[in-house]
Amino acid sequence: MPADYYEVLEVPRDASEDEIKSAYRKMAMEHHPDRNPDDPEAEKKFKQAAEAYEVLGDAEQRQRYDRFGHAGVNGGGASGGGRGGRGRGGFRDVEDIFDAFGDIFGQQQGGRGRGGAGSIFEEMFNQAQGRGRQRGRRGRGRQSGQPGSNLRVTLPLTLEEIAEGTEKRLKVNKFAECEACEGTGGENGAEDLIMCSTCDGQGEVRQVSRSVFGQMVNVQTCPTCGGDGRLVENECAECGGEGRQKREERVEISVPAGALEGHYLTLRGEGNAGQRGGPAGDLRVEIKEKAHEHFAREELDVYYDLHLSFPDAALGTEVEVPTLGGQARLQIDPGTQAGKILRMKERGLPDVSQRGRTGDQMIRVHVWTPQNLSDEQRKQIEAWRGEEAFAPRPEEKGGPQKSFFRRVKDVFT
Repeated sequence: MPADYYEVLEVPRDASEDEIKSAYRKMAMEHHPDRNPDDPEAEKKFKQAAEAYEVLGDAEQRQRYDRFGHAGVNGGGASGGGRGGRGRGGFRDVEDIFDAFGDIFGQQQGGRGRGGAGSIFEEMFNQAQGRGRQRGRRGRGRQSGQPGSNLRVTLPLTLEEIAEGTEKRLKVNKFAECEACEGTGGENGAEDLIMCSTCDGQGEVRQVSRSVFGQMVNVQTCPTCGGDGRLVENECAECGGEGRQKREERVEISVPAGALEGHYLTLRGEGNAGQRGGPAGDLRVEIKEKAHEHFAREELDVYYDLHLSFPDAALGTEVEVPTLGGQARLQIDPGTQAGKILRMKERGLPDVSQRGRTGDQMIRVHVWTPQNLSDEQRKQIEAWRGEEAFAPRPEEKGGPQKSFFRRVKDVFT
């Protein structure tokens, strides 16, 4: 399964456009080919980062990716391929990435983004200068607790629900905000939150050491507060100071038409609640297709096996067949052969990534051979045995000797 684009760029799912852009610059600089010569793994990560930014850096593509995952962006380019129309994984080489995203690396007008005053290496130097100051500001500005984790659940759907779209109510067991302390973790609410003395509220501690190579600074999450920067002086009796409790909650979800098996929908903030007021994680709902009584699915097309009697196949008839939208009448031409495939246009499943496109319903004809005949019926059929009209003619169009793939091809020709 393709890597999650947010995980590739190491950003949360609610990251801003600037945060995504900054994360991409960081990843691109870290795995830049000029910094990692002859390292195929670094080049692979460099391309993955570009692929992720191609989707997440475009508002429309990101919105589709958030709802439907990789299938929603149709290989990274559901709406013309995003930046440059390449589509997911469409970069030929590193130079192709620079042509698409040279501006991200600080290139100047008329530049290539690989050298000069605005080069990537100048970016590395400038970011290294300000990294220590930025980290300190993040710690002192901390206002909330530890973020909650994401949840994933499976949602079984019938083909009819997939075809039409549906509204569902899910029961989810998760960590939710403690009602007694309103998520603060303190017996008296926020009044019981005090600054961690180990890290002075920064959420991280630093250890400075000296060596022959100079001064080394090691930054770690504060072991006392777990990175929160705060401690609970009087813990809430209901949640033990966590600010959250495990319970079952109901979540409403709207499933769009065409959300096939393997697609997933993301509900922001519906995952586990964070500790002591931290932001909640996301809930990812993965679509699971239920086995159907009548139909088999092949991508957007659905297949139905129609069994005809010999007289109906020979003389022609009109039959009623089930479809995803109810019953429909189907005309059977005289002389219809066993194995013939009939097509009912746009009776299949809608394409969630391409509006207006719908699959077909394919009817596979089977002619039933009678098994329990009376003596009179046997005599009638015996009289037909030598008749020329009953002799097989596989060379004729639609003959029974055609391969399955040839019959499918005939449907579209």
